[in-house]
Amino acid sequence: MGRFSGKTAIVTGGASGIGYAIVEALLQDGAKVAIADLNKDKLAELEKLHAGSVIGRVTNVTKEADIEALVAQTVDAFGGLDFAFNVAGASKPGMIVDQSEADWDFTVDLCLKGVFLSVKHEAKYMKDHGGGAIVNVASLNAHVPMFYGAAYSSAKAGVEMLTKNAALELAQHQIRVNAILPGLVATPLTNGLTSVDAINEAYMERIPMRRAAQPSEMAGPALFLVSEEASYVNGASLIVDGAWAVTGYPDLSKFL
Repeated sequence: MGRFSGKTAIVTGGASGIGYAIVEALLQDGAKVAIADLNKDKLAELEKLHAGSVIGRVTNVTKEADIEALVAQTVDAFGGLDFAFNVAGASKPGMIVDQSEADWDFTVDLCLKGVFLSVKHEAKYMKDHGGGAIVNVASLNAHVPMFYGAAYSSAKAGVEMLTKNAALELAQHQIRVNAILPGLVATPLTNGLTSVDAINEAYMERIPMRRAAQPSEMAGPALFLVSEEASYVNGASLIVDGAWAVTGYPDLSKFL
């Protein structure tokens, strides 16, 4: 009997990376999980692997009808919805003066609008069924800008504020809404950068722990935020970055 036995969760972007790590942790703790993703083959594989405990639904989080259907199918399959983890995200990078409107819209729609639609419909169900807890995955880039990342950083800053606003509005319905802000995590989305030695070293110079996080190191904090141990945590932003956020000033130790 795990601590989430009898509970049901939705995880968007749950077929890989941080989302999949959250799915695995939830299953280990006894929860039933609805995984939303665009990777149809991976979803089918996970349904088969965890038969009876997982449903996979091909979901475009930027389409409201997809999110409505996801929540309805989750409730039909498992009888309710207690937790939601809104992880789905990606970026089409570019310098501000060069970025196309289409690439800006892709990034902001996926990273911010997708979270808005997810919170909206997850909370609609929870509001009428005794409450629940929601965790939105933002990013350290909600606080720290990066070259080629104006759209992504702006969207993730929006996710952090959306989280706070949702906590304000939904607390009266016994719904807690918090965010985690990951730093560098070893996922397929970051591999294209960290596989280049010079770029990876530039990251390591800024991260006091001198390594990227594993996705499982994001799952633990995310599950904490929906647990009873966090019952009075609401509207919070938990930075999970190996102390990267405290290194905005150049590291002068190499010159001493």
